This record gives sequence, C-alpha cells and structure tokens, in this order.
Amino acid sequence: MASVDPQLAERLTHYLTHKFPHWQNLSATITARIHGGASRETYRAKLTYQENGRPVERGIILRRDPVGSLIETDRAIEFHAYRTFYGTTVPVPEPIALELDLQWMDRPFFIMGEIPNASAGSPFGPVPYGDQCDKVGAQFWSILGAIAATGCDVGRLAELSPLPAEPWRDALDYWEGVINADALEPYPVLRAAIRRLRRNPPPPPIRPGVVHGDYRRGNFLFDDQGDIKAILDWEMCHLGDPYEDLGWALDPIWGQMQRERPGGMMDRDAGLALWSKASGISIDTKALAWWELFAQVKGMAIWISSGKEFVEGKNQDPVLAISSWICIDRHTRLMADRLSTCSGVPQ
Repeated sequence: MASVDPQLAERLTHYLTHKFPHWQNLSATITARIHGGASRETYRAKLTYQENGRPVERGIILRRDPVGSLIETDRAIEFHAYRTFYGTTVPVPEPIALELDLQWMDRPFFIMGEIPNASAGSPFGPVPYGDQCDKVGAQFWSILGAIAATGCDVGRLAELSPLPAEPWRDALDYWEGVINADALEPYPVLRAAIRRLRRNPPPPPIRPGVVHGDYRRGNFLFDDQGDIKAILDWEMCHLGDPYEDLGWALDPIWGQMQRERPGGMMDRDAGLALWSKASGISIDTKALAWWELFAQVKGMAIWISSGKEFVEGKNQDPVLAISSWICIDRHTRLMADRLSTCSGVPQ
C-alpha cells in the first residue's frame, strides 16, 4: 500500500458523491493496488453508502491513466467496450463511470464493478486451470467467437475507433511504427517477418467486427468451478479483422510454448472449431497464418517498448525488464521457425 496516494480514497469519495448524489453517506476505501498492467494504474476499492434508505456495500475497480504509459490507448474506448458488451453473452464488468475532467484525480480514469471470487492467473507462469483446461478453453474460444460475431454496428465504440479501409495494413503500420520508434537493436528476424507480411497481405475480412486487441490467457477472470466470469483489458479494442484476435490468442507464448494447446487450455483444432461455430466465420488457413505471424510482430513491438521504458528509467517495474528479455527471445525463435517453414505465408 506504500505506493498508493493516501489522498486517493478521499478524492474517490468526493468524486462519487458528486457523480451519484443518490448514494448517500458514501465512503470509499482503497484496499489494494493491482499490479501487472502497463497502460493503467489499477486499484481495488470498497464502497459503503445508503441508497433508498438501504445500506449498500460493494467492490469497484478504479483504472487511472498513469503518468507515462507503455501502450498509448484511449480509456474511452475501453470504457465503451465494457458498455457495448455488458449484459450480453460476452461477460464483462459493469461500467460505472468514465471521467476525463482532470480536476478529480489529475488524470483521466474510469470505474467498473469488481468481479468477486475470481482470478486471472499469469499469462506466463504455470497453467492455472488444473483439470478444467477443456472447460475453460471451450468458454474462451466461444466467447471470442461471440466478440467476432458482433460486427461493426457498435455505436459509440465504432465512432471512437472506425473501421480502416485495410485492417491488416492499418495494424501492421501501427506496430511497425512502435518498433521503429523504440527499437534499441536491429532485430533482423523481426524485420524479415515484417517484409514477409507486407509482400503477402491476407485476404480481406469476410466479416469485419470488434477486435478485443489483447485476448489471451491472463486477461479474463475465472472462478474455482472453471467458469469464465469476465473478459478484461479492452484498452486496445478496435474495429478490424477478427483474425487479429484469433492469431493473438493462438500464440504459443501464452501457454508455455504449447502449440497444440494454446494458453494451456483445450486442443487447438477443437478451439478453432468452437470459434468458427460461435463467430459464423469459416477458418481460412491463409488468413490465419498471416495473422499468427503478425501476432508475433505485434508481441515484439510490445516487448521492445517494455525494454526501452525500463532502460530509460521511465518505468522501473521489473515485469517490463523480464518480459522484454524472455519474450523477445521466444518470439524471435517463433518467427524464425515460421519464416523458415513458410507456415502458410508465401515468400
């Protein structure tokens, strides 16, 4: 708790009293700082108040923009992604408030409901699902298919992140730009992968739609029964090709390099079949191969930025140094293997 601003709870109480005047005698207590994210400061808090004369106690999650961020994202997009899916078959926390006025906490923030009695598990550590791997995996791929089936008619979310003319080019341009800005080394295998992707673009998406942007193990909450309770971390959400999420979720890096059981969950082919059924999109092997290689390029961009942030002293979280060191090595090996075998992406 030493890293938590002692006035944060007081400022949160003041804000919520202003925002929700019918929450009477409100008091907020910060119970924990949740570490691990690179684009938001995240805190767990407890609220007590009276509503319609009845006492209420509830947990919330506060997500505040940091002073400096590894990944530049729009907190309004993340908030409206929760609004888009709250109450649907895609489980997400309740979106409570989005605040862009700096007077309240110096930086923009948003508030969402806490999901009790659920955990996320590390994306890199031991697989946390035990004998529930298939059960969790079936939900994981079906929910991703439901996101892909949503399409582009998503109101405010579509206004904030409109569909680009060529989703593959827009995505590759963005992440190559991150690499160009932050790379401290040449990374020849990475540059070869980018050239391969540009020479051989994927087929246009049959059905563009919502892309979560970081759909993987570690970004969802599940309970002791193996039920997925919420999909988290929508800060990179946008409209594009649903294969982008599919390639990212399949990356072996999220499952201790297990290619046939992505994320340490169910069998790859079984998961793809569930995604296809839920999304209504048939698997195109050429498109999938392109987006799987792209996922490794995107991952490299994130790890390169992590390393630069740490080396320059902008963020001294050791997670950034460790992820940069280990994940750059793993993704370089994966890209080299894919480039040497073509893996469905022609030379």
